Amino acid sequence: MDHEDRPFIAITMGDPAGVGPEIVAKSLSNHATHAICRPIVVGNKTIMRRAAGESAAKTPIRSFDITSLDDYEHGINVYDPWQSDLSDMSIGEIGKVAGEAAAQSVIEATRLAMEGIVEAIVTAPINKAAINAAGYHYAGHTELLGHLTKSPGARMLLVAPGLRVIHNSTHVSLQEAIRRVTPSNVLHAIRLMDDSLQLLATEKRRIAVCGLNPHAGEGGLFGKEDQSMISPAIREALDEGIDVSGPEPADTVFHRARNGDFDGVVAMYHDQGHVAVKVAGFFDGINVSVGLPIIRTSVDHGTAFDIAGQNIARADSMSLAIETAAAMAQNKRGTTFPREI
Repeated sequence: MDHEDRPFIAITMGDPAGVGPEIVAKSLSNHATHAICRPIVVGNKTIMRRAAGESAAKTPIRSFDITSLDDYEHGINVYDPWQSDLSDMSIGEIGKVAGEAAAQSVIEATRLAMEGIVEAIVTAPINKAAINAAGYHYAGHTELLGHLTKSPGARMLLVAPGLRVIHNSTHVSLQEAIRRVTPSNVLHAIRLMDDSLQLLATEKRRIAVCGLNPHAGEGGLFGKEDQSMISPAIREALDEGIDVSGPEPADTVFHRARNGDFDGVVAMYHDQGHVAVKVAGFFDGINVSVGLPIIRTSVDHGTAFDIAGQNIARADSMSLAIETAAAMAQNKRGTTFPREI
């Protein structure tokens, strides 16, 4: 890829008390990462220096002025508009200050993407309790990003080896998840999956929709929602020309997808999709937010406070998230999608 053609990508440091800064430093010490994009870390320079030292990252840390993109150089470029001294922050603990720093990084990276300064953002993990303690009352990244970009229909797409899964709902109770299984919500998720597969440059876009009940309701014996709520959405999507089938029994559909029958699966709730994805690729799965006007990818794991600061966190998921964001940014250039991603 031509040097000047590589997309600028904002990478948030995540919770500074967790493994986020470490996996960011490790990923950005890999020459292959810089070959596909120009990453800019949005976060605290002091924390990133410490993380780079602890992880023995040999790539130099340098301050970066976001108003002077032409000054980009190879290295770990850190954009730190806050200049806070977090050198005494404890590692591996939930804290209000850490939550504030993590949330600020996401908010600033989102601004850069919304203003077109960067073409995508990649987020390191945040801690929900920490950001809530800091006054940011969101269930996670997806909800925060949906608010920042005024995109209430944002959804979570998980990508693992041989498997792509979008969720009709995520961080809500099981009772609430069932209430959200409506024709309009399911149709929205199907459309987003179709657009996502296009943006991921998938050769085919064959989508399976999970049933809600065991065996997809077994013809109504185990519940009526599959017939009354999910099937109408599938019929409407078929009328729109989307290659979709279902409702499919959730106990077999993920196996079939990994065997090549489907390119994407629409899950009805958090655990239905997450369990399958994490079995398929616990260390190399990633999270993609869809239904936003910006591209956002992320690791598919948490802050891992129990191993933070020990230089044992694996950066596989972070590296894959950066690689995917770079590819999506390239694929989106000059392309108009029927619905915003």
